[in-house]
Amino acid sequence: MAYDMITILGPTASGKTTLASQLAYRMEAEIISADSRQIYRRMDIGTGKDLSDYTVNGKQIPYHMIDIAEPGYKYNLFEYQRDFLTAYQHIKERGVFPIFCGGTGLYIESVLKAYKMMPVPQNDELRERLADKSLEELTQLLSTYKTLHNTTDVDTVKRAIRAIEICEYYREHPQEFVDFPHINSLIVGVDIDRELRREKISKRLRARLDEGMVEEVRGILDSGVSAEDMIYYGLEYKYLTNYIIGNLSYEQMVSELEIAIHQFAKRQMTWFRGMERRGFTIHWLDACLPMEEKLAQIEAWNEEGK
Repeated sequence: MAYDMITILGPTASGKTTLASQLAYRMEAEIISADSRQIYRRMDIGTGKDLSDYTVNGKQIPYHMIDIAEPGYKYNLFEYQRDFLTAYQHIKERGVFPIFCGGTGLYIESVLKAYKMMPVPQNDELRERLADKSLEELTQLLSTYKTLHNTTDVDTVKRAIRAIEICEYYREHPQEFVDFPHINSLIVGVDIDRELRREKISKRLRARLDEGMVEEVRGILDSGVSAEDMIYYGLEYKYLTNYIIGNLSYEQMVSELEIAIHQFAKRQMTWFRGMERRGFTIHWLDACLPMEEKLAQIEAWNEEGK
């Protein structure tokens, strides 16, 4: 059966976006991003958009699901599925091949597994009941919901309460699901050596700080987005915001953020290995292979599916 799409996944700093762009150039394809934070405008350096990667040999590779929401907005999985499907169908209707690329495991799996999602309204009564609970208590409560898809991203009380809110709604409304089509995708994983990954993460963090990442976050805060909302986005935005509002020294911020990014990359790989246990076939490529060899191997796998 011919593939409807090629998915390229991998941890942060693995080079997946560059690979996807090179492949899209050769296939005259378009890219759909699977990154939960790159959807936000003005959050560029901290999310590692690196939009220059989408230009190959002077040609701009069309991309989707980047810069579609304002900072401060709580974009959710249901909205991602809805907007992904709109982009995917638009690409296919024009006779173009889509390449799905990113590192947000939940978003990727929700598309490839055709999760049937539904919009979940805010439950003020539930939020009031949970308001005084600690993150540990909320995490324990989350573990009692069998419908929970993701626990790796719950690193704040606010996120945990939202996750419980979603699970509780699913429990009370089991029939209210939205259909999502099955997409037959070749799945390619970029496998990068742990030590090399750590080296690239550390180097990239310092480069982004030099590029003005602190100023980027300060500018968003100055525009009216609350510190609480910025912290909600995690990683760079969590630690940089805490530095800007005086909760961390600069040295503490850099040290703790570097550790958090390394832990995040490890969790990403744990998620992808979990996908394999859940029945997905991921074709792994060594990140250190020359680009031409990577592209040739993906094209060979793609041909095998036809």
